[in-house]
Amino acid sequence: MGQFRRRWWGRFFSLFWVALLSVGLFAACNQNSSPSSDADTPASEAAGGSLRLLYWQAPTVLNPHLSTGIKDIEASRLVLEPLAEYNADEELTPTLAAEIPSRENGGLGEDGTTVTWTLKDDVLWSDGEPFTAEDVAFTYDFLSNPETGATSTEFYGDIASVEAVDDQTVKITFSQPTPAWSQPFVGTSGMILPQHVFQDYVGAQARSAPANTQPVGTGAYQVVEFKPGDTIIYEPNPNFRGEPSAFERLELKGGGDAVSAARAVLQTGDADFAWNVQAEPAIIQGLEAGGQGEMRYVFKPLMERIFFNFSDPNQEVNGQRSSAETEHPFLSEKAVRQAISLAIDRQTITEQLYGEAGEVATNFIVAPDKYVSPNTDYEFDLEQAAALLDEAGWVDSNGNGVRDKDGVEMNILFTTSVNPVRQKTQEIIKQNLESIGLAVELKSVDASVYFGDPANPDSASRFNADLQLFAFDSETPEPDSYMQLYACDQISQKENQWGKENVSRYCNPKYEALLTQLGETLDPEARQALLIKMNDLLIEDVALIPLVHRSDPLAVSQTLSNLDFTPWSASTWKLNTWGSQ
Repeated sequence: MGQFRRRWWGRFFSLFWVALLSVGLFAACNQNSSPSSDADTPASEAAGGSLRLLYWQAPTVLNPHLSTGIKDIEASRLVLEPLAEYNADEELTPTLAAEIPSRENGGLGEDGTTVTWTLKDDVLWSDGEPFTAEDVAFTYDFLSNPETGATSTEFYGDIASVEAVDDQTVKITFSQPTPAWSQPFVGTSGMILPQHVFQDYVGAQARSAPANTQPVGTGAYQVVEFKPGDTIIYEPNPNFRGEPSAFERLELKGGGDAVSAARAVLQTGDADFAWNVQAEPAIIQGLEAGGQGEMRYVFKPLMERIFFNFSDPNQEVNGQRSSAETEHPFLSEKAVRQAISLAIDRQTITEQLYGEAGEVATNFIVAPDKYVSPNTDYEFDLEQAAALLDEAGWVDSNGNGVRDKDGVEMNILFTTSVNPVRQKTQEIIKQNLESIGLAVELKSVDASVYFGDPANPDSASRFNADLQLFAFDSETPEPDSYMQLYACDQISQKENQWGKENVSRYCNPKYEALLTQLGETLDPEARQALLIKMNDLLIEDVALIPLVHRSDPLAVSQTLSNLDFTPWSASTWKLNTWGSQ
């Protein structure tokens, strides 16, 4: 959720941040860094010692099954691993698995209801305990327990059982023939948790587990210090089975802003890597001229979008706002949603705020290409938007400049995360909507809160507003779980600790029928047609407004080599293979 991380880099870096703050470069950074003994080392000399990472959206939890934030997943992936991941060529590659299941090796059942994974031998957790199939089965028990409030359940919905056949073999049985067998335990929502660490923290106690901030993993690194919302220090996992890392220490700094993070890598060379540096094209071009680094644009199935709240955020039911039992007083009307869509200038937003980092989006599914619908388009027409509202009876009856009907005025609270590009997007949209008679109040929330604990009233999961803006992506080339974002049983509510992904509270019986059909369709061509049909239904019904198909903009130091990024996993998925030039 899409479009859903504290001591800094030692004494020098504590002083460095203070210096930056004094000239206004890191005005939003946390200044409470603790000192240590690391020396002043430029980026070009850091490789082989410390690799310095900037995540201006600061990680707050290191359990990917309890977070909606990509920032947390990025930080978690350095420690935790799934069974397999998709590379940039959309090929499923083994991680903790010894091989990819197939009919030839007996891993895929003939009837499509089972998949059996064989695990790698002699894998150890970072605390020295052996990794076994029991850990895989336990991870399913952990996230499928309703009281856990896991945020990854849409990837596991069709599972009937997960069985540890022996230490190196795990069998997944689905409730029906399942074409998307490669979703559970694959990619960033498939990271495996250690049973011996989490076994006392299943259900209601899940969020109190110490390992949520001090994880034990099988990955190349282990956490030695974590101050949520500020800094994470990693060192190599001594029990990692692969080649040793080129870096003795990773220092992930959270906080600040995107432009400052980009500047530190591209212009001053004071950092080696910065994630998600959303900034206006002219700013990025100027920073790249500094010659210390370059931008990498990894186009993902990632799309900035406007979410409609189909429930009423101003009415409280059983102690919660935005209850699925309520209906939004005007966004529940399709004509109103159509008018809002027509009134938003996507082209200007894309060109001015994204440049080569994005393109206008008109679909719910933006990748892979085979599932992108050719049937949709985009139109910006303020006159037509106003006419639709007139026809629907939303007019300014009291002369205050705001349309109303039956005593309800079209007042909109529009939220997003603190992010200069998103906030400027908000401003363009506010101007568009106010020109057709809607009143729009803008609110931006710190990303660590917005994409943090779903129970926080200001989180994107709670969605206590009328509109909200952020990006969401599909984690695998088969977007079955992504389509669950608008499933009725995925509605985010108090009873599931707001851990479900359908934050819009949209529920359409026609879409539900297509979801059911998708889960039963094995033929590739039939699946392609069905996914396009589902996409077109959401767009025609204006369940959301696609804005920008965007890349993951990464700032990378010229000193780094052997970088490997994929649209289908965290940018950190193979960080242990990075080197220096």
